[in-house]
Amino acid sequence: MQKKHFIASFLFITIALNSIAQNDIDALRYSQLTFVGTARFASMAGSMGALGGDVSTFSFNPAGVGVYRKTELVLSPSVYSQTVTSTFNNNTTSDNKLNFNFGSLGLAATFKLNEEKANGWQTFNFGLSYNRINNFHSRSLVEAYNKESSLLDTYVADANGHSPDDFDSFTTGLAWNTWLVNPNSGDSTHYNHVIKNYGQLQRKSTLAKGAMYETAITFGGNYLNKLFVGATIGIVKAKYAEEYVYEELDAKDTIAGFKSFSFTNTLNTEGRGVNFKVGAIFMPVDWLRVGAAVHTPTSISLTDDYKSSMKSDLENNIKYEEQSPVGAFNYSVTTPFRAIGSLGFIIKKIAIVNVDYEYVDYKNAKLSSRPNVFAEVNNTIRQKYTSATNLRAGAEFRLDPFAIRIGYALYGSPFKAGENKNATRSSYTAGVGYRTNHYFIDFAYVYTMSNQNDYLYNPEFVKATENKITNASFMLTFGLRF
Repeated sequence: MQKKHFIASFLFITIALNSIAQNDIDALRYSQLTFVGTARFASMAGSMGALGGDVSTFSFNPAGVGVYRKTELVLSPSVYSQTVTSTFNNNTTSDNKLNFNFGSLGLAATFKLNEEKANGWQTFNFGLSYNRINNFHSRSLVEAYNKESSLLDTYVADANGHSPDDFDSFTTGLAWNTWLVNPNSGDSTHYNHVIKNYGQLQRKSTLAKGAMYETAITFGGNYLNKLFVGATIGIVKAKYAEEYVYEELDAKDTIAGFKSFSFTNTLNTEGRGVNFKVGAIFMPVDWLRVGAAVHTPTSISLTDDYKSSMKSDLENNIKYEEQSPVGAFNYSVTTPFRAIGSLGFIIKKIAIVNVDYEYVDYKNAKLSSRPNVFAEVNNTIRQKYTSATNLRAGAEFRLDPFAIRIGYALYGSPFKAGENKNATRSSYTAGVGYRTNHYFIDFAYVYTMSNQNDYLYNPEFVKATENKITNASFMLTFGLRF
């Protein structure tokens, strides 16, 4: 009896994982980072790896803390807007989401060690920053008529060969209990669904919220004004919430015995993790700086809470509604190792230029739990994803006390093959700043474009949805220097 109970529990967990959450998409979500931070950092496309002197660099190259000569306190509010334009079955729809947040809050402190500045270590530096390293806010709408398939086809495929007692209570079981999936006549283990002829309107509306923040505790130093070193303990906080409503409707009144059904899924994820970063910046000559940094994988302990529901309207005012149980699951995501190389150029007191080259191997991300039920998911990660290189370049032109900044970033696709093999992400950035010896104000604008395809349900039954995603961010930084 105990053995049967254990097997049944394991199968339930595995089915829930496949249908609700905890899959390769989770690994990618927490592994793909972006640059936000201060307005100065963002306006240079996050490219300051060999320059330093900004609290946002603590999450990229910790050696940036060693460049500080004064103590600095900054606050960076930000407004983020995303628009998703989706094309499915030759019909295009769009939706957008607005979010107000804080890109960065930080303190950098400098302690002089050698007043004469003749030799040895010149300063000891300490930094504490709270940087937003990813933004999950999104809203999308997909809508079109489909003459070829239905989401119910996937439920029938899952149900065939099983008794109703074995159905997944978060998906197929809901369709069974709302009379959308029914047994074939004379065959209790094979099934059909209520949509006898296709042509129904399909609609999916998705709302996502959340972000990843990193508290960076950073220590560093300045050796002979030539070598700057630093190390960061990064404490990551992740929060993600998603709700989508999927509907199929007989909008043209051409399907006998069927009017509509809707499926609603809600997921809330929270977690914390930790990582370690080390970096160095070397200045061989006055006009050149060379930077390097490595980031250990981040291990994030996550908790998912999820539930789903389904409603059906089968004509003649016959309606059903069913709720799933409330599911919860604890697991961990380990993100990939990262390496960054940087070159910075100091053009007298007129301009600075920086280029960052970052390497990330997304197939090294993995999920784990106790007991570990992610062998198949981790195998999918290794097969689906690949290594990628990210390039960031930025420049600042000084017209004291003003500065003008521009930048560009290109993030490589993490996908090895398939629909999203070329799913790169490009950002164009610009900004201005005003600086004195005691305070500064910076403004930045970041425009990001990317393309990514996905599916309303199993790709065996439905064509891909093409998504064009554009983000616009406005950042303002207030800083004090003393």
